[in-house]
Amino acid sequence: MKDKIKIDIVSDVVCPWCIIGYKRLEKAISELGIQDKIELQWQPFELNSKMPSEGENVQEHIAKKYGSSLEDQMRSQARMTEFGAELGFQFDYFDEMRMVNTRDAHILLDYAKEEGKQTELNLRFVTAFFSERKDISKREILIKELEEVGLDKNEALERLENDEALDQVIAKESFWQRRGVSSVPTMVFNETSALTGAQPVDVYKQVLTGLLSEIK
Repeated sequence: MKDKIKIDIVSDVVCPWCIIGYKRLEKAISELGIQDKIELQWQPFELNSKMPSEGENVQEHIAKKYGSSLEDQMRSQARMTEFGAELGFQFDYFDEMRMVNTRDAHILLDYAKEEGKQTELNLRFVTAFFSERKDISKREILIKELEEVGLDKNEALERLENDEALDQVIAKESFWQRRGVSSVPTMVFNETSALTGAQPVDVYKQVLTGLLSEIK
């Protein structure tokens, strides 16, 4: 039997539903009082792997990719802002907001995992993008956020220049895609079951309660 519940969160740092889903999961874990029984890892998924360095206006991007009208987008953003506020997370949508490339962010999240700071850095990147209007495709921004959680700037820069580190991220993305992950967030429990989308807190509590019986 396992002594912890392993949760892999397949996500992107520019995915609003990913942070909502995580915050709901976090609340479920807290309400159950099982923080010490959880082993959590973030797995890479790029919503826009071919996004150019200059990025793309969020409204234009969503209209082109999903066919959403401006009115639909405004309603969706208002709903996400409300959900975020309920969970203590601030969404700050603005007209000039740009969708950006996140590959460097995922490389640094892999580095942060080795240092035991992956969740902390993930939340810092997400907050920088959604709450602080920062362009997290820019390496100088990423490095500043990384230093905020106590990680080493020089080691991070070396990792960003390392082809093997890039290959590892691409391989992980392919691994999860081969396992059927096509949208995020997808939360995989003990590598055997999964939930896709930002589920209600009670759904996460139900799944976690069932998995507790497998723990020593």
